[in-house]
Amino acid sequence: MSIAPDQLTTPRQDFIAAMGNAATGVTVVATEGPAGRFAQTVSAMCSVTADPPSLLVCVNERSPLAGAAARNGHFAVSVLSAEQAHVSDVFAGRPAAGAPYDFGCADWDTLDTGSPLLRGAAAVFDCRLGDAVVSGTHRVLFGTVTAAAVSPDARPLVHHARTYGTHRPL
Repeated sequence: MSIAPDQLTTPRQDFIAAMGNAATGVTVVATEGPAGRFAQTVSAMCSVTADPPSLLVCVNERSPLAGAAARNGHFAVSVLSAEQAHVSDVFAGRPAAGAPYDFGCADWDTLDTGSPLLRGAAAVFDCRLGDAVVSGTHRVLFGTVTAAAVSPDARPLVHHARTYGTHRPL
């Protein structure tokens, strides 16, 4: 499909539809400390640099996680495995059963910072907050990674076109 430059538009609904066609990993970002224990499903996560190891996540300003992670000074990122779609739904506020944002839906561990990390996740990153920048409706949290681990047998959960899936090599 070819799109002519005069056909490109940027209204909000077109932007949302186009972003819905981008496959993303699914993560749960969590923090725990004096500002409280909070977690949120987040699809906007990416590496920033390997030297020093750092990443960023984008969290809606309305989420209590945004302010708590900034005040606690640390957060953890769990890259969900294909078997953890229910955890994504719980921390997106739409559980099939039980309460939204309920940490009881899964088992958790901690590493350096004390922020909660999901057991069985495809990968985990424990981060100290490097910077926080507000952009539009979201707060971009930059984290310096203090510890990371991979579950080599776990298949990561992927979100595309409002559905879950997983990666399959071509």
